[in-house]
Amino acid sequence: MKNKNFLKNNKGFTLVEMIIVLLVISSLLLLVIPNIGKYGEHSTSVSDEALQIVLQNQVELYKLDNKNISPTDFNSLTDDYLTSQQVEKAQESFVLINGKVTKKIE
Repeated sequence: MKNKNFLKNNKGFTLVEMIIVLLVISSLLLLVIPNIGKYGEHSTSVSDEALQIVLQNQVELYKLDNKNISPTDFNSLTDDYLTSQQVEKAQESFVLINGKVTKKIE
C-alpha cells in the first residue's frame, strides 16, 4: 500500500532536478568538445608529416633510377612513384625544390 501512494504522488522530476542534470551534461560537453578539436589538428599534422616522408622517399627513388637527376615537379613522379591522389595532396601542401620536399608556408 505504501508504494502505491508514493507512485501516485510522485509524478515526475522537479525543476531543480532537471536543472542539475542539464548542468552536469553541459559541463561534460564543455570538457569533451575542445579535446575533439585538438585531435583533429593533431591528426592533420601527423598525416602531413607522413606524406612528406613518402614524397621525399619517392624523390630519392626517382633520383636513383634517373642518374641522380632530381624531378622538376610532383607531376613527373605520377606514373611510377606516386598515385594521382598523392600528387594532388603534394601540390596543395608541399613544394619540391632541388630534390627536397618542404611544406608550403601558409
